[in-house]
Amino acid sequence: MSKGWRWAVLLLPFLAFVLLVVFLLRGLFSDPTELSSALVGKPVPQFTVPDLYQPERTYTHDILKGQPLLLNVWATWCPTCRAEHEYLNKLAAEGVAIIGLNYKDDSRDKAVAWLNTLGDPYQVNLFDADGSVALEFGVYGAPETFLIDASGTVRYRHVGDVNERVWQGELGQRYRALLDGATQETNK
Repeated sequence: MSKGWRWAVLLLPFLAFVLLVVFLLRGLFSDPTELSSALVGKPVPQFTVPDLYQPERTYTHDILKGQPLLLNVWATWCPTCRAEHEYLNKLAAEGVAIIGLNYKDDSRDKAVAWLNTLGDPYQVNLFDADGSVALEFGVYGAPETFLIDASGTVRYRHVGDVNERVWQGELGQRYRALLDGATQETNK
């Protein structure tokens, strides 16, 4: 074996180790709530889904157009959804437009009872029993919240609960900017 090959054989495991360390360090210092979304900057996916309260009534993706809003993916089996629910009620009372997407709950009645007990911050509640609509949005699990502009374009995705810190940070700032932009458009 020539000297060049010996160096390559010795160097290859070292390079593999360095690449593995870089990969792991990158993951260690990333924010798990900052999952990128292929939908950011694109229109919401097309769907037709029933209303949570009135199964005979259905909505299409057009329900997510007309005003800046939050689409909040939630479920009764999700403890973090329960933790964020009080804050969502507060935001709704302050006039923040929120559409709920009930995700993979096994019982419509259970979801309705949950909202009757904890309050209903949603302008509309969509029932996604099989999770197909959430899958179109690229949802990994509940809760996830999407910021959607008046034209129905996804502008931001937040994974995890919406709370005071999250709202005062990027999510609330982006929502207010969309509202300001929509107000300026109507004032022209």
